[in-house]
Amino acid sequence: MMRPLTAWEIALPTLTLFGLLSLSVFLFGDSSSQGANQIALSLSAAVAAIMGWRAGLGWKDIEAAIFKGISVALGAILILFLVGMLIGSWILSGTVPTMIYFGLQLMDPSWFYAAACLVCALVSVSIGSSWTTAGTIGIGLIGTAAGLGLSVEITAGAIISGAYFGDKMSPLSDTTNLAPAVVGTDLFAHIRHMVWTTTPSIIIALAAFLFIGISAEAPASDQQMQAMLTLLDDNFVISGWLLLPLLFVFFLAYKKVPAMVAILLGALVAAPFAIGFQSDVVIAYAGGEDLASWLALFKGIWMAFADGYVANTGNEQIDSLLSRGGMSSMLTTVWLIVTAMVMGAIIERVGILEALIKAILRFAKTTGGLVASTILTCIGTNIVTADQYIAIVLPGRMFRLEFAKRGLSATNLSRTLEDSATITSPLIPWNTCGAYMAGTLGVATLAYLPYCFFNLVNPLISAIYGYTQFKIVPLSPEETAELAAELEQAAQGKDTDHHLTEGARSQV
Repeated sequence: MMRPLTAWEIALPTLTLFGLLSLSVFLFGDSSSQGANQIALSLSAAVAAIMGWRAGLGWKDIEAAIFKGISVALGAILILFLVGMLIGSWILSGTVPTMIYFGLQLMDPSWFYAAACLVCALVSVSIGSSWTTAGTIGIGLIGTAAGLGLSVEITAGAIISGAYFGDKMSPLSDTTNLAPAVVGTDLFAHIRHMVWTTTPSIIIALAAFLFIGISAEAPASDQQMQAMLTLLDDNFVISGWLLLPLLFVFFLAYKKVPAMVAILLGALVAAPFAIGFQSDVVIAYAGGEDLASWLALFKGIWMAFADGYVANTGNEQIDSLLSRGGMSSMLTTVWLIVTAMVMGAIIERVGILEALIKAILRFAKTTGGLVASTILTCIGTNIVTADQYIAIVLPGRMFRLEFAKRGLSATNLSRTLEDSATITSPLIPWNTCGAYMAGTLGVATLAYLPYCFFNLVNPLISAIYGYTQFKIVPLSPEETAELAAELEQAAQGKDTDHHLTEGARSQV
């Protein structure tokens, strides 16, 4: 039988985690996610496991929690591998070079960042997926930015800002459906309530991107850009038909085809385009001089799926842009996710996470304090468990009755969960979302973090609303009746909220 952890047993793994991760960033900077963070997370998990063992938790219980934690991330891991496959095949087929080619001609540097944010917002709202948005149009925008001589870090921030606006506001988004389901409110009431915090946040972000674009130094000259266009045209067949794989994936996402299936099909459909449009490129990449042409084509596509594409145009900038992709390119990111989920699962299983959340709740005396505590708890859960879904479910269940007891509608809580848990997840290098965005866009999380203006501003606006009581909705008569029934159940010993870990896992 496991006893409750003492204060120092809770503090030691927590301090170890934050201490080692801070040291990792200090020593290794943007490259910390290439191995240093993984070691920090593994050591922190070991310390947390020792504290659980001291409290009477058996190794089989810890091992079961680890396996369950990793299983939560398996979907994200498989999607990452498939995105690597998609990037490699889309470069080889000419889809990404075509996106860059047209983007260089259509985008003006002065409003490029704002346009990138807005385009990603519109796409993400329509398909409900920030990951699909970043893994498709985001790749092209990164290449276009580099071709225009613009900052890829700022561009990544604009892509993520727009993508998470849509992820947060689209009724097709999984997080947008999960947050109201956890707290027991209506989906469209939840979306309408989010408008009040999300709209000013995206306006501020767009204004910031527009200001940066207008005030920035002159990017690449027309001559440099023309040289890049010529190189792309010389090395790939450029055609509007090659945008069909992109449109195909968007169509599948709009039809709510699971992301894993949509991305896999998007990668596979690029293969015939590679054979039909880039056969010489594919054969040369496969080193197929000694192979039959059909066999060389098959080998080249296989190589792109596994290891991505390696460009050899003679231009360093284009080569770095187009030498990407492949399942193997995601291995370090998967390593990061696995170690983060192991650490999060152990900390959750031994009770450290629940103890920290309850400690935070004691300081929430006012409505503003309650909203701010929820925001900090969601961000902390994102850091500790490395998963945005758990960061929605656990705080949602922990704070649900507290909001109701204080006469606050559940829509306030569901909005706060999205204002914090959903949109801060890509800002944490070892979180599944942060690891995905860094691996997909090819920009380190800490490098793009300062430019994710929407993701940074939204939690602040949410906290301000809490403290000023602006657009804070009181309990409705229906919610009051539901609360009374729930409290009666709790008084009779039927309350199941103390099974937070299992409840959260089952909902995820």
